[in-house]
Amino acid sequence: MASTSDFKNGLCIEFNGDLFVIVEFQHVKPGKGPAFVRTKLKNLKTGKVIPNTFTAGVKINTQRIERRQYQYLYSEGDTYHFMNAETFEQTFFDKKLISAPAFLKEGDNVDVLYHAETEMPINCDMPAYVELKVTYTEPGERGNTATNTFKDATLETGAVVKVPLFINTGERIKVDTRSGEYSERVK
Repeated sequence: MASTSDFKNGLCIEFNGDLFVIVEFQHVKPGKGPAFVRTKLKNLKTGKVIPNTFTAGVKINTQRIERRQYQYLYSEGDTYHFMNAETFEQTFFDKKLISAPAFLKEGDNVDVLYHAETEMPINCDMPAYVELKVTYTEPGERGNTATNTFKDATLETGAVVKVPLFINTGERIKVDTRSGEYSERVK
């Protein structure tokens, strides 16, 4: 058990029967009335960020979360197979646990968050950026590089992203896995 004085960014707590991580907090002591703590909490299962206010000194249950390194092997439908980087045990996770499954490539390393008491996987975090090869895109026309227009490009994982007109088939690009958008061309 902890109190609001123990709040810090990244602390995992149990709130309303779910696991939440404190994204942001602020202790407020108004001139009139009791002190309180204004927070933004991120639900570990759904990813939604909600605001909440706690009265100062209220007791909360802190939870221990472990981050384990896994390597992606292959997928069968909505089941994704991974290998633990330390023990080499193979396990599988459902597609809904993975933050951006469309950008997973065989051999990629991911971090899987586990609830320490129950040994249940909570979330599978991809790296912020991944480098992927463009397998198909329409050829760009000469002189069309100054405008801010985009075209569709199919990547080696099968995902389709919008890229600038100067990107051609066979080039490697960096994709932001959080938003699913093109970031830059890799040389």
